[in-house]
Amino acid sequence: MESAAPAATATEAEPTEASAQPAAEESPSADETPVEAPGDVPVEAPGDVPAEAPGDVPVEAPGDVPVEDAAPAAAPTPSPSPAPSPRPPLPRAPQSGTKPATAPTAPAAAWGRVDDDGTVSVREGDQWRVVGQYPDGTHEEALAYFERKFTDLASEVTLLEVRHRRGGASAADLRSAVALVRGKLADAMAVGDLAALNARVDALDSELASASEEELAAAREAVDRAVAHRTTLVEQAEALAARDPRSVQWKQATAEMASLFDQWQAHQQNGPRLPKSTAQQLWKRFRDARSTVDKHRREFYAELDETHKAARDRKTRLVERAEALAPRGEDGIGAYRDLLDEWKSSGRAGKKVDDALWARFKAAGDALYGARAEREQADAEESREKIEVRRALIVEAAAVSEEKDIAKARQLLTGIQRRWDEVGRIFPREVERALDDDLRKIEQALHTREQADWKRNNPETKARANDMTRQLTDAIDKLEAELEAARSAGDRKAEAAASESLAARKAWLSALGG
Repeated sequence: MESAAPAATATEAEPTEASAQPAAEESPSADETPVEAPGDVPVEAPGDVPAEAPGDVPVEAPGDVPVEDAAPAAAPTPSPSPAPSPRPPLPRAPQSGTKPATAPTAPAAAWGRVDDDGTVSVREGDQWRVVGQYPDGTHEEALAYFERKFTDLASEVTLLEVRHRRGGASAADLRSAVALVRGKLADAMAVGDLAALNARVDALDSELASASEEELAAAREAVDRAVAHRTTLVEQAEALAARDPRSVQWKQATAEMASLFDQWQAHQQNGPRLPKSTAQQLWKRFRDARSTVDKHRREFYAELDETHKAARDRKTRLVERAEALAPRGEDGIGAYRDLLDEWKSSGRAGKKVDDALWARFKAAGDALYGARAEREQADAEESREKIEVRRALIVEAAAVSEEKDIAKARQLLTGIQRRWDEVGRIFPREVERALDDDLRKIEQALHTREQADWKRNNPETKARANDMTRQLTDAIDKLEAELEAARSAGDRKAEAAASESLAARKAWLSALGG
């Protein structure tokens, strides 16, 4: 006799995980373990194969025939076979202490029922659908088993809802998971409010569809930005490739190209995936530009190596010639300076090579200039007495400016100059130049005095001055006579002209010392 299913009432609310979770099942005692006849193996829906304790193995709806775990060792393991529908009551082995059938709980009564033969059905609207059999247990245990299946499905839906609310998961991936859950809900072998659960799945799928469209639009925008970014990298690489190789700073250009390549790789790994044709086209342009830069760099350094090699050979020969001047000592300085001019025009041979060759070239020059420094040091030692002698002559020459007789002053200075020359060269040269400058000042002062005296006592100059004085005197006498005549005649104009001319002549005569 089947248990009467209650009518749909307000108690048919959607079960939650807390209410749908049955209590832990108790394993039947040894005396309650049924001895199953061959062919009495429970049959479940595909994919729902729980491992139950002996005696609690349910049999589901006909047509779902996966093989379950065998019964206890006391019974042989039969081969499962499809059961006809409607299925007659399964024969059961006699067992002591058979549990009486009990009324289902409120949630189970709302959505499921158990027939006397253990057939479990779920209510879908006004219809009942068989979901399986649980012949070896109470009605509560049968309903609890299929309610656990509903709880598992509800948990999957809840997990998808939580993942959608929290974000971070792709809407497209969640829609795929929703599709899988929807497939499980179709003819699900479970007891519960399947309609409400399907409604939740539909609502979630609608939200995910809208989110998928937004994600798709955002993905398109991200792809557009990625294409623009990679295009910028390509254009920068092509700009580097288009520069004149002779004007490029290759160390900097190589670092810039390496930076562009690193940015390309980082964007390729971390950025959105570009359409294959666009990505290949951009990569081809970038690769070609990078190859062009690399080709120009190799050509530049190959040419630079040739230039360095030629400069290295020239400088090596200059070093050998400079080192060969060492035996000549100070006399080789002139030739060394010529070699130095050639060195400056020989070009660069690379920093390390240049530094090494220059160290040898400079050492050769230092040897020559060192010889001269030693000679100058010896000359400076010998010049100490000469310096004192010339300083004494400077003191003695101070009397030249005090001598009033220019001829005696010149005679005194000439004697000093003769002794000055007898002293000879003095080292260091700057000391000699300073002493020469002091004596030259005294000579210049005497020469200025001689020039002034010559101008005053030059006979030719005196003769010219006397002739001019005489002419001015005659002119003054004549103008004075004209002035008197004009005054007597009362001619004021003639008087003024004669007076002006007379004043000018007198001024000239005064200038000549007359």
